[in-house]
Amino acid sequence: MHWLVGELARHDRLYHVEGRPEISDAEYDRLFRELAELEQAHPRDVLPDSPTRRVGAALPEGQGLARARHEVPMLSIDSLFSAEEVRDFETRVRRFLALGAEEPLAWVCEPKLDGVSAALTYVDGLLARALTRGDGEVGEDVTANLRTVRAIPLRLSDARRAAPSLLEVRGEVIMERGAFERFNAERIARGEPELANPRNATAGAVRRTDPAEVARYPLTFHPWAVVRVEGVSFSRYQHLAEALADWGFAELGLREVCADVEACLAYHARLEARRFEIPFEMDGVVAKLDDLALRERLGTTARAVRWQYAHKFAALEATSTLRAIEVQVGRNGRLTPRAHVDPVEVGGVTVTHATLHNAEHVAALALSIGDAVFLRRAGDVIPQITGVAKSASGRAPSDWAARVPPELLGPDGALRAGVTAQWRAHFEAPRACPACGKASVASGKYWLCPNGIACPPQLVGRTEQLVAQSAFDIDQLGEKRILQLVEHGYLQSPADVFHLDPEKLVEIERWGEKSVAKLVEQLAARRSIPLERFLVALCIPDVGVATAKLLAQHLGTFEQVRAASEEALLHIDGIGPELARGLPAWFADAGNQALVSRLLAGGVSVNEATRAAGGALSGKTFVLTGTLVSMGRAEAKHAIEERGGRVASSVSAKTDYVVAGAEAGSKLKKAQELGIQVLDEAAFGALLAR
Repeated sequence: MHWLVGELARHDRLYHVEGRPEISDAEYDRLFRELAELEQAHPRDVLPDSPTRRVGAALPEGQGLARARHEVPMLSIDSLFSAEEVRDFETRVRRFLALGAEEPLAWVCEPKLDGVSAALTYVDGLLARALTRGDGEVGEDVTANLRTVRAIPLRLSDARRAAPSLLEVRGEVIMERGAFERFNAERIARGEPELANPRNATAGAVRRTDPAEVARYPLTFHPWAVVRVEGVSFSRYQHLAEALADWGFAELGLREVCADVEACLAYHARLEARRFEIPFEMDGVVAKLDDLALRERLGTTARAVRWQYAHKFAALEATSTLRAIEVQVGRNGRLTPRAHVDPVEVGGVTVTHATLHNAEHVAALALSIGDAVFLRRAGDVIPQITGVAKSASGRAPSDWAARVPPELLGPDGALRAGVTAQWRAHFEAPRACPACGKASVASGKYWLCPNGIACPPQLVGRTEQLVAQSAFDIDQLGEKRILQLVEHGYLQSPADVFHLDPEKLVEIERWGEKSVAKLVEQLAARRSIPLERFLVALCIPDVGVATAKLLAQHLGTFEQVRAASEEALLHIDGIGPELARGLPAWFADAGNQALVSRLLAGGVSVNEATRAAGGALSGKTFVLTGTLVSMGRAEAKHAIEERGGRVASSVSAKTDYVVAGAEAGSKLKKAQELGIQVLDEAAFGALLAR
């Protein structure tokens, strides 16, 4: 369970924070379901940071976009994969509502669109605000961008029925496949880069800072929920959906009211059979209870609503030839094998690469170069190889060497270091880094280059992290310019960004005086940085945006973070043993110390984190255990922190209070042994009310 929670959190970060997923939706769902089953079997061992208890992970913060809290959280949908699971879901709903098997229970079924979710708020009929989903609690304000989408009415139509005084409608911003292909062709004709797929193109468009640029993208919007409405009332979702069409929203024409769960399954089968005829990307069907009063009775869990489910389509699969395996170097030195395959279309996307994770994974697949392999994707940009369709045999085809992808060859025409492309060859764990030649070291099931920023890909990657929007936010330095700085010898450390000489920069090809002046101006403006963003900029393994915020909130200053011991870190709710060990080790490393010193010498100042002070619980440390009836664990934690207190994950002599709900476990026993004050739910509520 510990491993699954950490692995799912990593994939959440890769997909939602960094925009570079490593696994397919199907594989993520499998891991999530495995964790949920374990937690159901061992409820007392559920971890407080389990993704089953979290609304969702944040998408990358858009440049210059303000953030705002959702009035109603945008929760997730339970994903189901078989008819049996769908029937079990309906059985649980009936049991919760005390409905007999013979009593009617109608559902509304719609396609599950694969785009970017958004929440639109209308006040007195006018579009007032548009937010992205974000982490489900807080989203990015993209009102100006979505006003350019013609499928979104700026004013609700009252021609057919009166518009409500307040309406919050949620839906999916998407590009239809045909529109995307035409748009891509226009970009290529203008010499602009080709976009990978409609979903990624939509995500990038929605977060652009210039609405005029957004208007160029063929975006559309399809609603799938109403969470707030005032001035009118409805008893059924189908009637509400019809009202949305009357008020001016696009209608797909694919919604159906299903009298029972068997009708839902039949709808799923019909839509899956037509998935390539329908002109937009979708990965399943969403079924929702039609009766809105029953929805109210069912309510929600911490992560999802209880009255709807997503029945996913089967993952898409194709076969291709494994042409080569190359070792890529990550920004923190991880050496990851990546497969090169002959181009093949998988679910409407042309695939030429597939992730292989690590040497152990490659060995488990028993791959050899030249094999015909199965490729599967379910919405991800980079698919996975799931097995061997037919092993390579006999002699190599006569054109084998000539068909090695050109990017895998060096200037002399020979294979680059770290590339395996010989016919029937097996991939072996890399003994040395292909970029710098440093001997690799094992780290669990991964291999690492220990050369740090002396390794060019690590230097470039860590510099990209330092200038990213979630860190110093220096948009004048992109990947190409960073590569130029490294090639010219102006960057030996990411911190050298703050030591650049403008007179030397203007001599670099395509670096004019105006662009250099903009960079200098931006560097001057960014030298003062909040603690949480500084921690992200340092590119510490496993410290992303959310963890950086957690460290900043609890420790307050950079000096406190740098000096924090493993024991002190374990006392922070949400920090696990691996990071608690790894963070002090990172700061103890001489190279990392030099990086920090170089940044500070470049004029960087780190601001203290803003923390609640002077509250009723200021300076007090709490540990929560058991199940609280009147509020969820997250709500209790928020209430404590709002009053200046802290929530820890383990009981120690530094704990002031242990809040014990129903079925409290070992934490309660330890608190009693240490003589720590234990509060039941009533006493805790009284303490909060002071």
